[in-house]
Amino acid sequence: VPMVAPGNVQVHVINSTLAKVHWDTVPLKTVRGHLQGYKVYYWKVQSLSRRRRRHVEKKILTFRGNKTFGMLPGLEPYSSYKLNVRVVNGKGEGPASPDKVFKTPEGVPSSPSFLKITNPTLDSLTLEWGSPTHPNGVLTSYILKFQPINNTHELGPLVEIRIPANESSLILKNLNYSTRYKFYFNAQTSVGSGSQITEEAVTIMDE
Repeated sequence: VPMVAPGNVQVHVINSTLAKVHWDTVPLKTVRGHLQGYKVYYWKVQSLSRRRRRHVEKKILTFRGNKTFGMLPGLEPYSSYKLNVRVVNGKGEGPASPDKVFKTPEGVPSSPSFLKITNPTLDSLTLEWGSPTHPNGVLTSYILKFQPINNTHELGPLVEIRIPANESSLILKNLNYSTRYKFYFNAQTSVGSGSQITEEAVTIMDE
């Protein structure tokens, strides 16, 4: 098997899900056979938004021939990763380069895990929601938009409310009685807005 590991391993993080890794080729005599390529082993150490560690699943990408770089797609935003590089010949793999640590930046969050609308009164509704399963960063706020729908299914004026990221419920007051409302709800990080979920609910009739 090859005798030495590739040197000068460098990682260039391109965005929250993609990184490029560079390395120096090894002297051909240390390959001790036919150079088939290089293998990059990489794994997520932890999410930076959730401190709990989890089962580490190592991923391997093989780059054929005498390449000196490769792309690592499909990374998770706002996470800490490690990687190393090994030379491959017809017999097997050489030793691993020293582990290199890199971090991916924040991305936009997934949609809130749920939005529930309860306690309808004449002029109010209560909203409850769950934080995104994948925050992909530090949540900065939630954005709630809502509008009335009339009997001919036309949409009325849209109201927008920004809600602090640590809130999980809200009572909407001063609504029209016996009116159907449509709600659009999403979470934000400093990078931008995640995908929204929608719900509809009706205030109760005037007695």
